[in-house]
Amino acid sequence: MIDQMTESLARIRVVLVETSHTGNMGAAARAMKAMGLSRLEFVAPRHLPDAEALARASGADDLLQRAGIHPTLTEALAGCRLVIGASARRRTIDWPLVEPPECARRLLEEAAQGEVALVFGRESSGLDNDELARCHYLVHVPTNPDFSSLNVAAAVQVLAYEIRRTLLEQGGAGGRRWSDDRVPERPRDLTTADEMESFYGHLAQTLVDIHYGDPHQSHKLMRRLRRLFNRAQPDRIEMNILRGILSAAQGRKTPGRFAHRDQGTAAPSQIQPETDVRLDSEGSPCSID
Repeated sequence: MIDQMTESLARIRVVLVETSHTGNMGAAARAMKAMGLSRLEFVAPRHLPDAEALARASGADDLLQRAGIHPTLTEALAGCRLVIGASARRRTIDWPLVEPPECARRLLEEAAQGEVALVFGRESSGLDNDELARCHYLVHVPTNPDFSSLNVAAAVQVLAYEIRRTLLEQGGAGGRRWSDDRVPERPRDLTTADEMESFYGHLAQTLVDIHYGDPHQSHKLMRRLRRLFNRAQPDRIEMNILRGILSAAQGRKTPGRFAHRDQGTAAPSQIQPETDVRLDSEGSPCSID
């Protein structure tokens, strides 16, 4: 059970965006280590960890030394199958919101299968809308409405505690427990954050190519589309299908590719799948170019 717990916790990245105060870096590392988390990532920090960061880490300086430094949030999230952003503010576009216990449960459930991330914003302004658009969910710590200010390291501590409490409550099973008479579902091979970014770039270009609109001039359009597909959390097979549809809409597929010998009499069941789709043993498409 201890090995399962360690493995699940090791797959949870805590990502701090543009941290201003190095002391918060160290305090966050201390909060993480106390709860068994070990993966710390920084995005464009104002300063690199210094003596104050080490002092505030209070023995968790190994997390600071191993921490990744990334120029963009996209790079910090590469390979993650689930991303949850922490924010104290409501946004103009309602994002899927989860409470801390649900946040912990979702992170642990997906960490049983791959990398996940919990993202914290700037001390002064949190995550901006573009960064929020890279998250599947938003988590809000229910603070006192008359004084809702929460230090970023304190927020890390609250959610790190919730993750550990949930894991211990579930017996270290990473959130995947079943009764004896229930067959576990086959894990989904979810599209990662960097693959989703590639898809969004393809989607934006397709919207221009088919004269639907220019996403560069309508940021709300792409944010709403991001929300739609983030909520769906497509797996890799579904993403291949979506990319194939976009390519077809752009005119990059060969005309007449569905032609068959007797077009006038062929029943729908006789139509063969397009040549660039392979089917697996269950009859589901497994790749599309």
